[in-house]
Amino acid sequence: MSVLTRGVAVLGLAGALLAPAQAGIFDDDEARKAILDLRQKLEQSNEAQRVRQAELNAQMADQLSQLKRSLLDLNNQLEQIRAEMAKMRGQDEQLARDVAELQRKQKDVQSGIDERIRKLEPVKVSLDEKEFLADPEEKRMYDEAFAFIRKGDFNAAAAGLSTFVRRYPQSGYLDSAHFWLGNAQYGRREYKEAIGSFRALLAARPEHPKAPEAMLAIANCQVELKDPKGARKTIGELVQAYPKSEAAQAGRERLASIK
Repeated sequence: MSVLTRGVAVLGLAGALLAPAQAGIFDDDEARKAILDLRQKLEQSNEAQRVRQAELNAQMADQLSQLKRSLLDLNNQLEQIRAEMAKMRGQDEQLARDVAELQRKQKDVQSGIDERIRKLEPVKVSLDEKEFLADPEEKRMYDEAFAFIRKGDFNAAAAGLSTFVRRYPQSGYLDSAHFWLGNAQYGRREYKEAIGSFRALLAARPEHPKAPEAMLAIANCQVELKDPKGARKTIGELVQAYPKSEAAQAGRERLASIK
């Protein structure tokens, strides 16, 4: 075998021996490369997940922030609604108070009107066998003056009845007012004025139940005025006009003492 042949054989043997080793080296490189690729892909995947998670977190944070703002707005709206409702309740309560006050004032006004109407509305009066209508003020004034007669206060009675006669010349009380005015004037020793009052009653209503007493009172005034002749004449007229009256009987008895 030649040297050349032996060299080729050696190279061929070496190549055969080196081939498996190189193949192993190449397998390791590929595995490492695969591992590196896998790691890179894993890292890329992890990074993508981190990015996605960050995006999701950001979205969730944004949504949470929006939700918080919405809740805050809703709470503000609720507070405004509560405030409006409280204001409306206050307004309703004030309105209720105003209505109640208005109703009270209206009631007071109505009561005042009713009272004024009662004061102006005529009342039915029955006095000395006579029935008539009188204004409330008219009745009050007469009753007040007559009350002074009952108390024996002839000064106040005369003043009240004189005013009454002037103010109510057409009153149903007029005849009785003349009679009691005459009595008050007699009590004040105003005999001439008393005669005038009694004669006013007799002229207006001779059938008045107190007409006989008025005539006897005139005779008594004439006696006080030192007019016995006039007194006897008046008693004579009394007996003739009202013969069965108690005043006529008293007049007959009085004649004996008149000189």
